[in-house]
Amino acid sequence: MVVLNEDTFEEKLTFKLNRLNVFIFGSLFSMLLIVGTIFLIAFTPLKEYIPGYSSTKLKKEATQLVYKVDSLEQVLEVNNVYIQKVKELLTGKVSEVLFDKDSVLQTIQFDKDSVNLDPSDIDLEFRQEVESADRYSIFNEATKKAEIVFFAPVVGTLTDGYNPKTKHFAVDIAVEMGTPVKSVADGTVIFAQWTADTGHVIIVEHSGGFISIYKHNTALHKEQGDLVKSGEVIASAGNTGELSTGPHLHFELWNEGYPVNPVNYIDFE
Repeated sequence: MVVLNEDTFEEKLTFKLNRLNVFIFGSLFSMLLIVGTIFLIAFTPLKEYIPGYSSTKLKKEATQLVYKVDSLEQVLEVNNVYIQKVKELLTGKVSEVLFDKDSVLQTIQFDKDSVNLDPSDIDLEFRQEVESADRYSIFNEATKKAEIVFFAPVVGTLTDGYNPKTKHFAVDIAVEMGTPVKSVADGTVIFAQWTADTGHVIIVEHSGGFISIYKHNTALHKEQGDLVKSGEVIASAGNTGELSTGPHLHFELWNEGYPVNPVNYIDFE
């Protein structure tokens, strides 16, 4: 077999063929073609177009659909039972259940003298602990006091008074920066945190249902849960918070959930 150039008739390539060479070459080419075809079908999506093969994605979707059908069959069966019961109820086919009410409400007879009602040693010890805790509870003591005398938190100039119409349920007392702020009465600190509008705020709960609120402080000296005495320093007045216009104390007094005029209870001058 000779490969020639058509223009110059120059020999480019020469092959000497015989029956053995043709057989070997044909066999190798056939084997490569078969192997390539197998790999092409096995590892490419082309196998989906051959009858008898299906994609893995299709198998997963079919399996999920089988599970959904099974679940829907169970739900349908439950709904059918529910509809059947409702139908029986609406058509009056529900059978009555008869029972002897006297047998249900039988009185249990027992010998009261045989029952031991004396408390055990552990029960007595627990009762003593509870009674001791309640005896020294500040909340029980607070409810026993009907009257309360308030101490002025600061002494200064009253710049803005109590005015429910403008929803100013407090009094503003102008003081110098860092002036000690004192608790108006004995109580418990129930709030001591920073707020964006009113700065450092501390709230004290007193007896008689009173709550005192101190806002715009520059620092707090007590934490939530602390017990304070009347006249004890709990904060330092300042000018913190977006609503503050200068060093002062914003003081509120509430009773039983309603705001009251602090001037009626405290002399700030």
